[in-house]
Order: sequence, then C-alpha cells, then structure tokens
Amino acid sequence: MALLTDVCRSVRTLLGQCQRSAAAAAWIHSQSSRKYGQTASEPEPVISDNEAINKTFVNRNPRNLEQMALAVKDRGWATVWPSRQYYHRLVFKRTQHHITAEVYSSDSIDPVLSCSTKEWALKRELGSTRSVAACRAVGEVLAQRCREAGITRIVYREVPWMFRSESNQTFWTAMKEGGVMLSEPRRKFI
Repeated sequence: MALLTDVCRSVRTLLGQCQRSAAAAAWIHSQSSRKYGQTASEPEPVISDNEAINKTFVNRNPRNLEQMALAVKDRGWATVWPSRQYYHRLVFKRTQHHITAEVYSSDSIDPVLSCSTKEWALKRELGSTRSVAACRAVGEVLAQRCREAGITRIVYREVPWMFRSESNQTFWTAMKEGGVMLSEPRRKFI
C-alpha cells in the first residue's frame, strides 16, 4: 500500500508540474503576441500634383547671400586703397560747384545708385549746391533711394582728415538717419 501511495503522489506531482508548465507556456505566448503584434496600419498619404517638389531650385533673390554675409567678397591686395572687400561701397565727392554721392557694386565700375546736386529736382530746393545743407539733402535722398532698391548696408570709408569736415559728418548722419547702415557684416566662412 505504501508503494501505491508513493506512485499516486508521484503521478499527482507530475500532473501538477505539467499543468503549471502548460499555463506558463500559454502566458508566455500571450505576452509575446502582445509585444510583437502589429497595430492598425496607417493609410498611405495621398500626394497630389499640386504638392510635388521641383528637383531644380532657382534662387529668385541673387542678393540674399549678401544679406546673410555668405557671398564671396573680392579681397584685392593689402596695399590697395580703398579696400575691395565690400558688396556695396559709398563714394562722396565734393567739387567746386556740386556734391555727388554714388553707390558702387563690387563687380561694377558704373554706379548702381547716385544722387547729386546737379539733379534739377534737388537743385531747385537748395539755396546753394555746395553747402552743408546740400550735403544733408543729398544724404537723405540717397538713403531713400537705397532703401527703395533694397540696399540697407553700405561700406563708407573716407580718409580721416576728409571725414572730419562738417559736410562729411552731416552727410554721414543723414544717411544713418535715413535707415542705411554704413558698415557691412563680417563675412562668414562655412
């Protein structure tokens, strides 16, 4: 009898182990199916012809590299006066009878913009075409033309003894008050 009880106990233990291992296998299977199960698939986006991107890009604003200070400046030689490192340069001239201010591009010998007391519209408003008031008027008109042309930064370098004169100082102040910065940003090298 003791032998039969031992056999029954062994069978019960074996069946219990089989049931536990089957339950564990079912639980592991349910966990793995959760982990690796797929979620509902997302619908494919519909691309219309209106949203297609062109492979070739055309820059419609050739001056944007200048405004970001990324365009190449001609360095010239170290001994050249005035320096050739600019995008736009302002030249202020006084002759015996007239005052002229011109803006030059770095790659052109002809002025991009100019203003002078030789222009009839400016001459008729002034008492003298060579006075300090004329310098101020030329500065104001040229600053307005620069803003209209989209030029907001210009290099203006003058010889120190010429720059100290009252007419140069008045012209310089009128340009700055007109919204034009008389210096350019440092070039960024990337």
